[in-house]
Amino acid sequence: MKKKVFNLIIVDESGSMSCIEKQALAGMNETLSTIAKMDKMHENMEQLTTLITFDSTHRNFIFDNVPAGKLRQMTAKDYRPCGGTPLYDAIGIGIAKVNALTSADDNVLVTIITDGEENCSEEYNLKMVKNLIEKLKKQNWTFTFIGTEDLDVEGIACGMGIDNHLSFKQDVEGTRAMFLKESACRAKYCACVSTGNMSNADSYFDDADDKDY
Repeated sequence: MKKKVFNLIIVDESGSMSCIEKQALAGMNETLSTIAKMDKMHENMEQLTTLITFDSTHRNFIFDNVPAGKLRQMTAKDYRPCGGTPLYDAIGIGIAKVNALTSADDNVLVTIITDGEENCSEEYNLKMVKNLIEKLKKQNWTFTFIGTEDLDVEGIACGMGIDNHLSFKQDVEGTRAMFLKESACRAKYCACVSTGNMSNADSYFDDADDKDY
């Protein structure tokens, strides 16, 4: 039986992301390509992807538990930044969605990307999100938080109970470099799942090299 890896990707689509809109879109496609590549590379694994973009006007499930072989490249129609940042709602709803699909033996990789702090959630608060994350970290869930360098990325991540965090410069090169690093780390993570060696799950962004996966 194949090992299942659920990829939950939560991407800020608020108005402030418009300055890196094209780079964010290209980066998300890079991530999707990496997931598809890992699915082919590790024959003992099955990759499933849920990708959510969010702002204060809408929450869009671009992919809803989609097998790697059925992923498509996103277009400009899929990503149009506007509005505020209901970060806790996006995280809480995304986690609840995927949690309902998983079993105890499955692995889940949650990737959260934002350039702003929470400012308008209505369903979830920080305590609720942190409790969810702390519980699921004990059940083969790995959480990563990626934010722009003007944020207190470490503080925000730790406040939610997330150990793996990365900051990036909010410009063309900074965004591109961040997504390349994320893809390399995702490939490393998949190799760990494939071999059953998950001892480095709490150091997701450490020790990944820059080779072409």
